[in-house]
Amino acid sequence: MKREHISYEVNQGIGVLLFNCPERLNAYNRAMAAEIVAVLSEAASDDAVRVLVVTAMGRAFCAGADLSSGESAFDRSQIDSPDDYRDSGGETALAFHHFPKPVIAAIQGHAVGVGIALCLAMDIRVAAEQAKIAFAFTRRGMVPDSAASYFLPRLVGAGKAAELIFTGRTFLAQEERESGLFNYVLPADEVLPRALAIAEEIAKWTAPVAVTLSKSLLRDSSQRGPEEVHLFGSRLLYWCGKSPDAREGVQSFLDKRPPQFPLSASRDLPGFFSDLKQHTRDGGGTGEAPRAAAPAGSASTTSADTVPED
Repeated sequence: MKREHISYEVNQGIGVLLFNCPERLNAYNRAMAAEIVAVLSEAASDDAVRVLVVTAMGRAFCAGADLSSGESAFDRSQIDSPDDYRDSGGETALAFHHFPKPVIAAIQGHAVGVGIALCLAMDIRVAAEQAKIAFAFTRRGMVPDSAASYFLPRLVGAGKAAELIFTGRTFLAQEERESGLFNYVLPADEVLPRALAIAEEIAKWTAPVAVTLSKSLLRDSSQRGPEEVHLFGSRLLYWCGKSPDAREGVQSFLDKRPPQFPLSASRDLPGFFSDLKQHTRDGGGTGEAPRAAAPAGSASTTSADTVPED
């Protein structure tokens, strides 16, 4: 797919997805959404990508929905039934949520509406102190998009989420330094370097399969009780403990060297993993750890929802 709204590159295990329409404050539209989802699909199966950093060009990370069509911007009456409509922001947020590798948002500038809502579905958020943030939906006569009503309370609690959504007020990222909305709030010129430093630590020192399994545990635990999480985690611990990655993890620690984990997240997840996620107590499979994959080549293998001034 030709990319007109974003750019994407991979370097040393780190994918960088860049919103690249600074002249319109990286306003979000369906064309941009399609490009984002296509990159996520590509990166999910690319073992060269260990972690994804999402950032933007210009003074805005994303200033919200593209409102270039004026007062009809949110009108979906051309769709026959509300049952047939799907929120584009929600589809993109879910693509980030289900992406099997860590996603780090480097929010270098203003993020409004869908611009901040998408970040909630990412795993780690680093924001510029002076970035203007607003969940401005109610000020546009709308309800939250991008599944924000699911993600936001899980980050900041129900009371804070209610305040931010009901008022739609604009605030600086530094005002919510301690709320849980952001992992780090830094001067603007330190945002991307910090995000890349976190990404480098993941890419250099961790096992791809273990990270993918850990992300799944974190993502799914809110929908399970502690007993079910314990059973799910125990099955995965048993499998990981027999894997060559665990042996390499211990040996590299003893040797005081960077690890060289042999397993691949695209090929070597446990065979019972999909069933186990759905049926923790009755998951099938043998629980056997795989051998390391054979080496490659071997015989065996517009106008934005402008940033508010108030």
